[in-house]
Amino acid sequence: MKVRARDPKQVWQEEFEASPSRDDGLETSTISGIPLQPLYTTADVPRREEELPGRYPYTRGIHPSGYRGRLWTMRQFSGFATAAETNRRYKYLLANGQTGLSVAFDMPTLMGQDSDAPTSRGEVGHCGVAIDSLADMETLFDGIPLGEITTSMTINSPAAILLCMYIAVAEKQGVPPSQLGGTLQNDILKEFIAQKEFIFPPSPSMRLVVDSIEYCAREVPKWNTISISGYHIREAGSTAAQELAFTLADGMAYVDACLERGMHIDDFASRLSFFFDAHIDFFEEIAKFRAARRIWARWMRERYGAQLERSWKLRFHTQTAGVSLTAQQPELNIARTAVEALAAVLGGTQSLHTNAMDEVLALPTDRAARIALRTQQLLAYETGVANTIDPLGGSYFVESLTDEMERQAEAYFKRIEEIGGVIPAIEAGFFQKEIADAAFRYQKELEQKRRIVVGVNDFTVDDEEPIEILRIDPRLESEQAGRVSEVRRKRDGARCTNALNRLRKAAAGTDNLMPYILDAVRAYATEGEIMQAMIEVFGTYTETAVV
Repeated sequence: MKVRARDPKQVWQEEFEASPSRDDGLETSTISGIPLQPLYTTADVPRREEELPGRYPYTRGIHPSGYRGRLWTMRQFSGFATAAETNRRYKYLLANGQTGLSVAFDMPTLMGQDSDAPTSRGEVGHCGVAIDSLADMETLFDGIPLGEITTSMTINSPAAILLCMYIAVAEKQGVPPSQLGGTLQNDILKEFIAQKEFIFPPSPSMRLVVDSIEYCAREVPKWNTISISGYHIREAGSTAAQELAFTLADGMAYVDACLERGMHIDDFASRLSFFFDAHIDFFEEIAKFRAARRIWARWMRERYGAQLERSWKLRFHTQTAGVSLTAQQPELNIARTAVEALAAVLGGTQSLHTNAMDEVLALPTDRAARIALRTQQLLAYETGVANTIDPLGGSYFVESLTDEMERQAEAYFKRIEEIGGVIPAIEAGFFQKEIADAAFRYQKELEQKRRIVVGVNDFTVDDEEPIEILRIDPRLESEQAGRVSEVRRKRDGARCTNALNRLRKAAAGTDNLMPYILDAVRAYATEGEIMQAMIEVFGTYTETAVV
């Protein structure tokens, strides 16, 4: 009698269950709470046509050659103190091999306020560089050829103003707008959801975003006019699945707004870019990036009817997780950042910022910024990860987790649609409550030691040597306020007033505001003056508390 062979997986399952198991109480799910099996096999991955890089739906990457064709752009998010000091840091980073600039602005600039405003006191130059007018932007990029380098600018409510300043500086360098390359964050929806640096109500805020997309489609065609940002959603406490879903939902809301303006999908979709967080849960992050490309490609082609392949391709920048950094034993942040950067690279990012070990304490020192940049260079040139395209493609685990991330994102899309869309969901507090609940769950797991953060809730040390951190000279604030006054004194006052009046009138109508903002910038109107002209028409927004 022939004995039937037993299923090898069943045999393994019995052996696994009979083996000693850890009894430490630690979670074996992802940080997002996705339960993980101890083993993945072919049974966990549905049969599908073989996917290839550069081919729809781009799960394995948007370029056929991956990093064999071109490495990711290495950026370091940098800005502090004055434009002159930040300009020196940019030249230092470029001399050390950085291949793109990424501008961090201080809080007054992010909130559309001049450095001499009473509400700016104590914040000038502390979390980024202070930019008040075209004069500061000229100093910021002095000696840096804008026609030869790409620049990313992380700013939202006043984004159109800072973009116009950049265009005006390029003009002074003799570089036409059509030659400029870079990215503007300009993602106001995630401000309402997570970061809270909004100024205007949602409707005029969306108008400004669409104005900039429409203007750049004609005048600055190489510029990514929006970087739809999951980073700040994740930093606020969301899960990876929430970051994925809420970010792509925001992207679709911008697409809908542009279509309502009368634009054609293929005229702007290829210049929508994304910005994701690379957190410490290694495989979950890789799956998130792969799922993002697949979902976006399908929605662009099937729901929105985009005809051009470039409109289907999700391009994204990644930053390692600031929220994962610890003040305790900060040298460990170098290792955390390396792991997170590797996840971004294996996930196929187009550009990358690596956090410095001291950023949990202050803006990075030159040494810490150099180590962070060297981390990227080490990955690119020593590890071999750039030699094979999507090296984890086909992994039973990674493919299964990619499918699960996609499934959870689609479930969120349905819930958002049932509420009425992204803006009604914001006004109802849906996103805010989902993120708050996820953050609370994760915090409980840390407090119960179901998850370990090395140096924080385990493996601690009693005596730590303090590390050197960057300190901003307190004299900076009065000096920057003096520069603003000097700009106002030297400019053509009548030209500036007329430009602001034209902007105010246009804001009350339906014209695209970008040309009017650009005229005000060229007249050396300050950021605060330009914002105030629009506030007088649009008003400001107060968020309803989530209960």
